[in-house]
Amino acid sequence: MTRVRCVTEMGMGVDVHGRNATKAAKRAVSDAIRHSSLGFFRMIGKTANDMFVEVTIAVPNPEAVDKDAVAKELPYGTVTVNAVKGGLEIPSATEQANDPILIANAAVIVSFDKE
Repeated sequence: MTRVRCVTEMGMGVDVHGRNATKAAKRAVSDAIRHSSLGFFRMIGKTANDMFVEVTIAVPNPEAVDKDAVAKELPYGTVTVNAVKGGLEIPSATEQANDPILIANAAVIVSFDKE
């Protein structure tokens, strides 16, 4: 069955202290969906649970992302999370001794099966 993309949202999340890729990724997903309200379900004969939600997280250390924890940020649909190299790590000031800021980017794509 063919899927049709209906929504694309982007977000950014930051972990200021700790370099926690999962924390930054969860914040990026929250940022991406925070201002969205999908009101077209009745019009297309679908429910929120019919959604396929594909999340791509870009961070400097993608292997450190807990994909299951990130998926829990999305309350509906069938969610898949992929982590790729990207984002940004801002080095700490010399006097702060190895406490970089980690920035994650998120793309959240919602699609539905086309019948």
